[in-house]
Amino acid sequence: MRSGKKDIVNAGPFNIKIYGYGLMRGYIVSLLFFLIGAILITYTSIGEGTIPFITSVIMIIGIVYSAIYCSIHLREKGWLHGGAVGLMYILILMLLSKIFVSGYSVNRIALYKMGLGIGAGTIGGILGVNIK
Repeated sequence: MRSGKKDIVNAGPFNIKIYGYGLMRGYIVSLLFFLIGAILITYTSIGEGTIPFITSVIMIIGIVYSAIYCSIHLREKGWLHGGAVGLMYILILMLLSKIFVSGYSVNRIALYKMGLGIGAGTIGGILGVNIK
């Protein structure tokens, strides 16, 4: 007889499958928010000067969501798993930028976003472990 609760996989310290699902979910959430942001910027009087702020907020939302998902399923060391997810999220974005954007280089802003991603992931991981 099965209970109504979701079965949590005994994942080990770092489960690539859970990290992959969490990152995919975070990127999907980010894409949806980017679509909403693009519509708002296009059809309202919001200026283009707000784009860096909007992208940072959307990035934080995606990372926090990914970290919460992963730490809920791993159930321990949420801060560590969240920080790792935040770092992976940013590193994947940097890799994609290097591939698709000509002249992309790692600069102060990229390093700032990396720190922001690790911090947001850590907070998301702590929240996810404490969600019951």
